[in-house]
Amino acid sequence: MTAKIPAKRKPGKSPAAKANINPEQLLADYREMLLIRRFEEKAGQLYGMGLIGGFCHLYIGQEAVVVGMQAVAIEGDAVITSYRDHGHMLACGMEPRGVMAELTGRSGGYSKGKGGSMHMFSKERNFYGGHGIVGAQMPLGTGIAFAMKYKETGNVCMAYCGDGAINQGQVYEAFNMAALWSLPIVYVIENNKYGMGTSVERSSASGADLHNRGKAYGIPGLSVDGMDVNAVREAAERALTHARSGKGPIILEMNTYRYRGHSMSDPAKYRSKEEVNKVKEHHDPIDHVKTMLVDGGISTAEDLKAIDKEIKVIVSDAAEFAQTSPLPDASELWNDVLVDA
Repeated sequence: MTAKIPAKRKPGKSPAAKANINPEQLLADYREMLLIRRFEEKAGQLYGMGLIGGFCHLYIGQEAVVVGMQAVAIEGDAVITSYRDHGHMLACGMEPRGVMAELTGRSGGYSKGKGGSMHMFSKERNFYGGHGIVGAQMPLGTGIAFAMKYKETGNVCMAYCGDGAINQGQVYEAFNMAALWSLPIVYVIENNKYGMGTSVERSSASGADLHNRGKAYGIPGLSVDGMDVNAVREAAERALTHARSGKGPIILEMNTYRYRGHSMSDPAKYRSKEEVNKVKEHHDPIDHVKTMLVDGGISTAEDLKAIDKEIKVIVSDAAEFAQTSPLPDASELWNDVLVDA
């Protein structure tokens, strides 16, 4: 069974004017999504060249989710996510050089080359991983939210998971505690329609209504068009305000789509090329914003080409830095493995 793909967006008058969009915000969203797209494309190239080892899960197609969420976050808000994490790192403000160097296992990476694609962190950017264990980030994020409430920081933790991870038992233990203690956390389910190679319709008894998974605990949920950065931003503002005001956790189900396989080793034969191309043609999150920018008179096609060129330079620089950064010294094997407390 293949995933259900929404119908083509209907044309109308100027989308930017109709939605009363802030032009500067929309342009910033475009730039950020394009950076993630080009970065991931380059990461895929480096993986194919054998310069990235281990697992590598690309975020291509899902860019609007994390960009829209981060657009309304404030200083001190935290992010924790799964192994499909490069886009989240960049959206949190982590440097492309450091992220790419970590992918290639170099000392210039955020985890000094020891974490790789799935395990890098940035305390400065309040990014707490990248986690390789399916669903593990959800109780960890709940713990971060507990600390925020205990310390009265006024911040919120955004914990991301996929439509496959939402079926893990530890997620519901976290839901129970978050609701019991009214913790400031937003659970973001990135429903990209496939958990590895299994469609959500085949793996979830509740079908596509994953935002209702918290009902038993009194946790409200919203279903969001995760391919529309404006819809994501609007839902994010509502959810973060809810959590920050002391009303407890909330769930956002982002209906999105990944263009590539589950990981670089996945040929994605469980879905047709026609299905993927339909989403690319009618629902691509970057093309959607591009249309709004041009039709709304905010930018010209040439302006956007210049931005793309600029971003390609940034990504190429990150790739060069990653390949020239030295490998970690052997002594690093003994560092960061024990804390005397």
